[in-house]
Amino acid sequence: MRETDVAIIGAGLAGSTAAAMLGRAGISVALIDPHPVYPPDFRCEKLDGPQIDILRRIGLADQMMPAMTYDKTVWVARLGRVIDRRPGDQYGFLYDGLVNAMRAAVPAAVDVIVAKATGVSTSADKQQVTLSNGETVRARLVVLANGLNVGLRHQLGVERIVTSACHSITLGFDLKPRHALAFDFGALTYYGETIAARMAYLTLFPIGSSMRANLMVYRTMDDPWLRDMRRAPETSLFDLMPNLRPLTGEIDVVGPIKIRPADLYVTQGHRQAGVVLVGDAFATSCPAAGTGTRKVFADVEQLCSVHIPNWLASPGMAATKITEFYDDPVKCASDQASMEQAYQLRSVSINDGLIWEAQRWARFILRAGIGAARQLRAPHRPGGHAGPTSGKLAA
Repeated sequence: MRETDVAIIGAGLAGSTAAAMLGRAGISVALIDPHPVYPPDFRCEKLDGPQIDILRRIGLADQMMPAMTYDKTVWVARLGRVIDRRPGDQYGFLYDGLVNAMRAAVPAAVDVIVAKATGVSTSADKQQVTLSNGETVRARLVVLANGLNVGLRHQLGVERIVTSACHSITLGFDLKPRHALAFDFGALTYYGETIAARMAYLTLFPIGSSMRANLMVYRTMDDPWLRDMRRAPETSLFDLMPNLRPLTGEIDVVGPIKIRPADLYVTQGHRQAGVVLVGDAFATSCPAAGTGTRKVFADVEQLCSVHIPNWLASPGMAATKITEFYDDPVKCASDQASMEQAYQLRSVSINDGLIWEAQRWARFILRAGIGAARQLRAPHRPGGHAGPTSGKLAA
């Protein structure tokens, strides 16, 4: 029997970040996960400026930055035209590399247990977690940070409600130019050309010495286009975005193509004594909207910097305490923004009708205006050399 104040189940990004924060605050923590090293996993692969700001605020940026690659300058393009060249504020990484870097930031005082949590029982006082290695952990609080896994949630009577099945699909792969040593751009965001493409955007960004591609589409997993993409990726990409070739030149897809569908879901029955859900264990986000990591960090920061220290300062762990986290205004605003952006981006990317077409053109004109203003303010700013077709900013 191991005793601790907080037992965290799941050492992905949410769980390991929580363990790092609580451990640094001197709180007794047990971090439970079956993998001694986080395995390769296709999830988010970029952090933006506001997410890096959160890492700085919680004191973990210095440990995480070596696992990431800065994008320097980003071309923003649509219909084959570069409409902005903006300073980069994003950092690319492989998800398992980021999680393992966060695990390395967990203080030695944290009790890291390499085992699977097979059972959990909760009360208003003490919680008990049974492990696959035969051990038991008793804690004042259980933090469920095991992502999409449902076994323990079912034991607790927590229900997952799918609000949008296969809301989006993310494809990840590496690219290289066929006839050059490097691309003209440091990073590129290319928006869908027509609603028939059923895509939000393609983003190209560096991870180490590789150019990584994340393509966000709105399709079903039985869509023939996915099969074509696996069989002939270069042809399928240019069929989807005919005007992309002038910006990239001829390309080769390197290595495997990873495909990850994303369901949107919320949780019911979670306001219970002794256990709190964070990150994807509570609610998912749409990768295309780019809010998932921000939502995870918002959850963990509020939970570990505000609520858990307050909860541990008094006896018991009643449901009234746990509810304070779910009603936290920062968390609620983060969850609401994540949901709204997921549906808004899907609608503006693929919905038909004059209203949505007007919105698409308004976004295009706004981005082009920002890009033109940036060029006027800094006409000689270095940031990459454009090819013969892409050298002019769209008016």
